[in-house]
Amino acid sequence: MSEIRRDRFYNRYVLIAPERLHRPDLHVNSSTHKIPKSRCPFCEGNESLTPKEIFALRDNSADSVGWKTRVIPNFYKAVQIELEDISQRDGMFEHIPGVGAHEILIDSVCHECTMQKLEVASIENWLRTIIIRIEDLKKDKRLIYLSIFKNHGSSAGATQEHPHTQILALPITPQNEQSFLKHNMRYYRRHGRGKVEDMLYNELLAQERVLYNKGSFGAFCPYASAYPFEVMIAPKKNIASLEYCSRDDLLSLADCIKVVFSKLHAQLGDFDYNLYFNIPPINPNFENESYMSYLHKNYRFSIRITPRIYTLGGFEISTDMAINPVSPEECAALLNSKDAK
Repeated sequence: MSEIRRDRFYNRYVLIAPERLHRPDLHVNSSTHKIPKSRCPFCEGNESLTPKEIFALRDNSADSVGWKTRVIPNFYKAVQIELEDISQRDGMFEHIPGVGAHEILIDSVCHECTMQKLEVASIENWLRTIIIRIEDLKKDKRLIYLSIFKNHGSSAGATQEHPHTQILALPITPQNEQSFLKHNMRYYRRHGRGKVEDMLYNELLAQERVLYNKGSFGAFCPYASAYPFEVMIAPKKNIASLEYCSRDDLLSLADCIKVVFSKLHAQLGDFDYNLYFNIPPINPNFENESYMSYLHKNYRFSIRITPRIYTLGGFEISTDMAINPVSPEECAALLNSKDAK
Protein backbone atom coordinates (compact mmCIF):
# COMPACT_ATOMS: atom_id res chain seq x y z
CA MET A 1 0.00 0.00 0.00
CA SER A 2 1.29 3.47 -0.88
CA GLU A 3 2.26 6.05 1.73
CA ILE A 4 3.20 9.73 1.56
CA ARG A 5 6.00 10.27 4.06
CA ARG A 6 7.55 13.50 5.23
CA ASP A 7 11.31 13.85 4.77
CA ARG A 8 12.34 15.99 7.73
CA PHE A 9 15.85 16.56 6.39
CA TYR A 10 14.71 18.36 3.24
CA ASN A 11 11.26 19.30 4.60
CA ARG A 12 9.49 17.69 1.65
CA TYR A 13 7.24 14.73 0.92
CA VAL A 14 8.13 11.37 -0.63
CA LEU A 15 5.63 8.92 -2.10
CA ILE A 16 6.44 5.31 -1.17
CA ALA A 17 4.65 3.28 -3.88
CA PRO A 18 5.62 -0.43 -3.97
CA GLU A 19 3.22 -1.10 -6.85
CA ARG A 20 5.53 0.80 -9.21
CA LEU A 21 8.42 -1.60 -8.60
CA HIS A 22 7.21 -3.79 -11.47
CA ARG A 23 7.20 -1.10 -14.15
CA PRO A 24 8.74 -2.32 -17.42
CA ASP A 25 11.21 0.58 -17.54
CA LEU A 26 12.85 -0.40 -14.25
CA HIS A 27 16.53 -1.13 -14.70
CA VAL A 28 19.34 -1.90 -12.30
CA ASN A 29 22.67 -1.47 -14.00
CA SER A 30 24.25 0.48 -16.79
CA SER A 31 27.88 1.24 -17.43
CA THR A 32 30.07 4.10 -18.47
CA HIS A 33 32.02 3.96 -21.71
CA LYS A 34 34.91 1.58 -21.05
CA ILE A 35 38.38 2.56 -22.18
CA PRO A 36 41.63 0.59 -21.81
CA LYS A 37 43.60 1.36 -18.65
CA SER A 38 46.52 2.33 -20.87
CA ARG A 39 44.47 5.33 -22.05
CA CYS A 40 42.66 6.14 -18.79
CA PRO A 41 43.81 9.60 -17.66
CA PHE A 42 43.16 8.71 -14.01
CA CYS A 43 45.33 5.58 -13.94
CA GLU A 44 48.81 5.53 -12.42
CA GLY A 45 51.42 6.03 -15.13
CA ASN A 46 49.16 8.33 -17.16
CA GLU A 47 49.75 11.49 -15.10
CA SER A 48 50.79 13.38 -18.25
CA LEU A 49 47.23 13.00 -19.58
CA THR A 50 45.78 15.27 -16.85
CA PRO A 51 46.34 18.87 -15.79
CA LYS A 52 49.06 19.34 -13.16
CA GLU A 53 47.98 18.02 -9.79
CA ILE A 54 46.75 20.32 -7.03
CA PHE A 55 47.45 17.81 -4.28
CA ALA A 56 48.32 14.14 -3.85
CA LEU A 57 48.94 11.71 -1.01
CA ARG A 58 52.45 10.68 -2.01
CA ASP A 59 56.06 10.59 -0.80
CA ASN A 60 57.67 11.63 -4.07
CA SER A 61 57.53 14.44 -6.63
CA ALA A 62 54.29 15.72 -8.13
CA ASP A 63 52.78 14.39 -11.36
CA SER A 64 54.62 11.08 -11.20
CA VAL A 65 53.72 7.52 -10.20
CA GLY A 66 53.62 6.47 -6.54
CA TRP A 67 50.48 8.27 -5.28
CA LYS A 68 47.59 6.99 -3.16
CA THR A 69 45.06 9.71 -4.03
CA ARG A 70 45.45 12.56 -6.48
CA VAL A 71 43.58 15.87 -6.95
CA ILE A 72 43.59 17.70 -10.29
CA PRO A 73 41.60 20.57 -11.82
CA ASN A 74 38.55 19.41 -13.74
CA PHE A 75 39.42 19.76 -17.42
CA TYR A 76 35.75 20.62 -18.09
CA LYS A 77 35.34 22.91 -15.08
CA ALA A 78 31.97 24.46 -14.34
CA VAL A 79 33.44 27.41 -12.40
CA GLN A 80 36.76 29.28 -12.46
CA ILE A 81 38.84 30.55 -9.54
CA GLU A 82 40.28 33.42 -11.63
CA LEU A 83 37.01 35.37 -11.92
CA GLU A 84 35.88 38.25 -9.69
CA ASP A 85 32.86 37.78 -7.44
CA ILE A 86 30.83 40.85 -8.44
CA SER A 87 27.07 40.54 -8.88
CA GLN A 88 25.27 42.39 -11.67
CA ARG A 89 21.61 43.18 -12.21
CA ASP A 90 19.62 44.36 -15.20
CA GLY A 91 16.02 44.77 -14.09
CA MET A 92 14.83 41.31 -13.08
CA PHE A 93 17.93 39.66 -14.53
CA GLU A 94 20.66 39.11 -11.95
CA HIS A 95 23.87 37.15 -12.20
CA ILE A 96 27.36 36.81 -10.78
CA PRO A 97 30.42 35.47 -12.61
CA GLY A 98 30.98 31.73 -12.24
CA VAL A 99 33.75 32.11 -9.69
CA GLY A 100 34.77 29.01 -7.79
CA ALA A 101 36.85 25.86 -7.98
CA HIS A 102 36.10 22.56 -9.71
CA GLU A 103 38.41 19.71 -8.78
CA ILE A 104 38.64 15.99 -9.44
CA LEU A 105 39.80 13.68 -6.65
CA ILE A 106 41.02 10.36 -8.07
CA ASP A 107 39.99 7.99 -5.27
CA SER A 108 42.80 5.45 -5.67
CA VAL A 109 45.22 4.04 -8.22
CA CYS A 110 42.91 1.04 -8.75
CA HIS A 111 40.87 1.34 -11.96
CA GLU A 112 38.39 -1.41 -11.04
CA CYS A 113 38.13 -0.77 -7.30
CA THR A 114 34.69 0.46 -6.35
CA MET A 115 34.10 1.33 -2.69
CA GLN A 116 33.33 -2.19 -1.51
CA LYS A 117 36.61 -3.44 -3.01
CA LEU A 118 38.82 -0.80 -1.33
CA GLU A 119 40.55 -1.53 1.96
CA VAL A 120 39.40 0.54 4.94
CA ALA A 121 42.82 2.30 4.89
CA SER A 122 42.24 3.37 1.26
CA ILE A 123 38.80 4.76 2.10
CA GLU A 124 40.40 6.65 4.99
CA ASN A 125 42.96 8.10 2.53
CA TRP A 126 40.07 9.25 0.35
CA LEU A 127 38.40 10.93 3.34
CA ARG A 128 41.69 12.53 4.47
CA THR A 129 42.19 13.98 1.01
CA ILE A 130 38.70 15.51 1.02
CA ILE A 131 39.46 17.07 4.41
CA ILE A 132 42.72 18.57 3.11
CA ARG A 133 40.88 20.09 0.15
CA ILE A 134 38.11 21.48 2.40
CA GLU A 135 40.69 23.16 4.63
CA ASP A 136 42.57 24.61 1.67
CA LEU A 137 39.51 25.90 -0.20
CA LYS A 138 38.15 27.42 3.00
CA LYS A 139 41.05 29.91 2.95
CA ASP A 140 39.49 31.69 -0.04
CA LYS A 141 36.81 33.78 1.65
CA ARG A 142 34.94 34.23 -1.64
CA LEU A 143 34.04 30.54 -1.49
CA ILE A 144 30.94 29.85 0.59
CA TYR A 145 29.79 26.31 -0.09
CA LEU A 146 31.34 23.02 -1.21
CA SER A 147 29.50 20.40 -3.23
CA ILE A 148 31.36 17.09 -2.81
CA PHE A 149 29.96 14.14 -4.72
CA LYS A 150 30.64 10.92 -6.62
CA ASN A 151 28.87 9.78 -9.79
CA HIS A 152 29.20 6.08 -10.56
CA GLY A 153 27.73 4.69 -13.77
CA SER A 154 26.13 6.42 -16.74
CA SER A 155 22.68 6.57 -15.09
CA ALA A 156 24.29 8.65 -12.33
CA GLY A 157 26.04 11.01 -14.76
CA ALA A 158 29.54 9.48 -14.73
CA THR A 159 31.63 9.83 -17.88
CA GLN A 160 34.84 8.24 -16.54
CA GLU A 161 34.99 4.63 -15.38
CA HIS A 162 37.92 5.11 -12.98
CA PRO A 163 36.47 5.88 -9.50
CA HIS A 164 36.69 9.58 -8.71
CA THR A 165 35.05 12.34 -6.69
CA GLN A 166 34.19 15.89 -7.69
CA ILE A 167 34.60 18.98 -5.50
CA LEU A 168 32.87 22.21 -6.54
CA ALA A 169 33.43 25.34 -4.49
CA LEU A 170 30.75 27.99 -5.00
CA PRO A 171 30.38 31.68 -4.04
CA ILE A 172 26.76 31.13 -2.99
CA THR A 173 24.74 28.82 -0.76
CA PRO A 174 22.44 26.57 -2.85
CA GLN A 175 18.74 26.98 -2.20
CA ASN A 176 18.28 23.53 -0.66
CA GLU A 177 21.10 24.20 1.82
CA GLN A 178 19.63 27.62 2.72
CA SER A 179 16.30 25.91 3.34
CA PHE A 180 17.94 23.25 5.51
CA LEU A 181 19.83 25.85 7.57
CA LYS A 182 16.59 27.76 8.14
CA HIS A 183 14.50 24.75 9.16
CA ASN A 184 17.32 23.19 11.17
CA MET A 185 17.67 26.41 13.19
CA ARG A 186 13.92 26.51 13.77
CA TYR A 187 14.02 22.89 14.93
CA TYR A 188 16.99 23.58 17.22
CA ARG A 189 15.26 26.54 18.88
CA ARG A 190 12.24 24.34 19.55
CA HIS A 191 14.02 21.17 20.71
CA GLY A 192 17.59 22.11 21.63
CA ARG A 193 18.90 19.58 19.05
CA GLY A 194 19.54 19.52 15.33
CA LYS A 195 17.50 17.51 12.83
CA VAL A 196 20.23 15.01 11.92
CA GLU A 197 20.90 14.30 15.60
CA ASP A 198 17.24 13.39 16.18
CA MET A 199 16.90 11.51 12.89
CA LEU A 200 19.81 9.23 13.75
CA TYR A 201 18.73 8.82 17.38
CA ASN A 202 15.23 7.75 16.37
CA GLU A 203 16.47 5.42 13.63
CA LEU A 204 18.84 3.69 16.07
CA LEU A 205 16.00 3.46 18.57
CA ALA A 206 13.54 1.99 16.04
CA GLN A 207 16.10 -0.44 14.54
CA GLU A 208 13.86 -1.08 11.51
CA ARG A 209 16.10 0.56 8.94
CA VAL A 210 19.58 0.48 10.55
CA LEU A 211 22.49 -0.95 8.56
CA TYR A 212 25.47 0.00 10.74
CA ASN A 213 25.88 1.08 14.37
CA LYS A 214 29.47 0.92 15.55
CA GLY A 215 32.03 3.45 16.72
CA SER A 216 31.24 7.06 15.89
CA PHE A 217 28.77 6.52 13.04
CA GLY A 218 25.41 5.05 12.17
CA ALA A 219 23.96 4.18 8.76
CA PHE A 220 20.32 3.61 7.84
CA CYS A 221 17.78 3.66 5.04
CA PRO A 222 15.94 6.92 5.77
CA TYR A 223 12.25 6.71 6.72
CA ALA A 224 11.32 8.92 3.75
CA SER A 225 13.89 7.57 1.27
CA ALA A 226 13.56 9.21 -2.13
CA TYR A 227 15.38 6.35 -3.89
CA PRO A 228 15.22 2.56 -3.52
CA PHE A 229 18.09 1.41 -1.28
CA GLU A 230 19.02 4.98 -0.37
CA VAL A 231 21.41 5.12 2.61
CA MET A 232 22.27 7.96 4.99
CA ILE A 233 25.41 7.95 7.17
CA ALA A 234 25.72 10.36 10.10
CA PRO A 235 27.90 10.79 13.22
CA LYS A 236 26.56 9.77 16.63
CA LYS A 237 28.09 12.89 18.20
CA ASN A 238 28.12 16.54 17.22
CA ILE A 239 30.56 16.75 14.30
CA ALA A 240 29.51 19.67 12.15
CA SER A 241 31.74 18.89 9.18
CA LEU A 242 34.09 16.20 7.95
CA GLU A 243 37.25 18.14 8.79
CA TYR A 244 36.41 18.03 12.50
CA CYS A 245 36.65 14.22 12.63
CA SER A 246 39.40 12.73 14.78
CA ARG A 247 41.58 9.89 13.47
CA ASP A 248 39.37 7.37 15.29
CA ASP A 249 36.28 9.01 13.80
CA LEU A 250 37.72 8.72 10.27
CA LEU A 251 38.54 5.05 10.78
CA SER A 252 35.00 4.44 12.02
CA LEU A 253 33.53 6.31 9.04
CA ALA A 254 35.75 4.44 6.56
CA ASP A 255 34.64 1.11 8.06
CA CYS A 256 31.00 2.20 7.90
CA ILE A 257 31.29 3.17 4.22
CA LYS A 258 32.90 -0.14 3.32
CA VAL A 259 30.24 -2.15 5.18
CA VAL A 260 27.39 -0.19 3.56
CA PHE A 261 28.77 -0.58 0.04
CA SER A 262 29.41 -4.27 0.62
CA LYS A 263 25.77 -4.71 1.64
CA LEU A 264 24.53 -2.72 -1.35
CA HIS A 265 26.75 -4.61 -3.77
CA ALA A 266 25.55 -7.97 -2.41
CA GLN A 267 21.96 -7.03 -3.35
CA LEU A 268 22.41 -4.81 -6.42
CA GLY A 269 25.67 -5.90 -8.04
CA ASP A 270 27.69 -3.12 -9.71
CA PHE A 271 24.96 -0.52 -9.38
CA ASP A 272 24.92 3.08 -10.57
CA TYR A 273 24.76 5.63 -7.78
CA ASN A 274 25.36 9.16 -6.61
CA LEU A 275 27.13 9.78 -3.30
CA TYR A 276 27.24 13.24 -1.78
CA PHE A 277 28.25 14.97 1.43
CA ASN A 278 25.94 17.33 3.31
CA ILE A 279 28.32 19.76 4.98
CA PRO A 280 27.72 23.30 6.26
CA PRO A 281 28.93 26.45 4.50
CA ILE A 282 32.70 26.90 4.75
CA ASN A 283 32.62 30.71 5.03
CA PRO A 284 29.99 33.27 6.09
CA ASN A 285 28.16 35.65 3.79
CA PHE A 286 24.94 37.64 3.93
CA GLU A 287 22.85 34.52 3.26
CA ASN A 288 24.15 32.33 6.07
CA GLU A 289 25.86 34.53 8.67
CA SER A 290 22.99 34.23 11.16
CA TYR A 291 23.49 30.44 11.28
CA MET A 292 27.28 30.14 11.37
CA SER A 293 27.82 30.53 15.13
CA TYR A 294 25.37 27.68 15.83
CA LEU A 295 26.84 25.05 13.52
CA HIS A 296 28.79 23.23 16.24
CA LYS A 297 25.59 22.98 18.27
CA ASN A 298 22.97 21.98 15.73
CA TYR A 299 24.64 20.80 12.49
CA ARG A 300 25.94 17.28 11.87
CA PHE A 301 27.41 16.46 8.49
CA SER A 302 26.05 13.44 6.67
CA ILE A 303 26.63 11.31 3.59
CA ARG A 304 23.90 10.16 1.22
CA ILE A 305 24.20 7.22 -1.16
CA THR A 306 21.42 7.19 -3.74
CA PRO A 307 21.35 4.17 -6.08
CA ARG A 308 20.06 5.10 -9.53
CA ILE A 309 18.20 1.95 -10.46
CA TYR A 310 15.24 3.48 -12.25
CA THR A 311 14.50 6.53 -14.37
CA LEU A 312 12.75 9.64 -13.04
CA GLY A 313 9.50 10.64 -14.77
CA GLY A 314 7.25 13.64 -15.23
CA PHE A 315 5.68 13.46 -11.77
CA GLU A 316 9.04 13.71 -10.02
CA ILE A 317 10.24 16.56 -12.21
CA SER A 318 7.00 18.58 -12.11
CA THR A 319 6.35 18.24 -8.36
CA ASP A 320 9.90 17.93 -6.98
CA MET A 321 8.43 14.96 -5.09
CA ALA A 322 9.99 11.53 -5.41
CA ILE A 323 8.20 8.23 -5.96
CA ASN A 324 10.08 5.35 -4.34
CA PRO A 325 8.87 1.87 -5.36
CA VAL A 326 10.70 0.01 -2.55
CA SER A 327 10.02 0.82 1.11
CA PRO A 328 13.12 1.60 3.21
CA GLU A 329 12.07 -1.10 5.67
CA GLU A 330 12.21 -3.72 2.89
CA CYS A 331 15.54 -2.32 1.65
CA ALA A 332 17.09 -2.51 5.12
CA ALA A 333 15.84 -6.08 5.60
CA LEU A 334 17.40 -7.13 2.28
CA LEU A 335 20.68 -5.33 2.96
CA ASN A 336 20.92 -6.86 6.44
CA SER A 337 20.11 -10.38 5.20
CA LYS A 338 22.74 -13.13 5.42
CA ASP A 339 23.28 -12.96 1.66
CA ALA A 340 24.49 -9.35 2.05
CA LYS A 341 27.12 -10.12 4.69
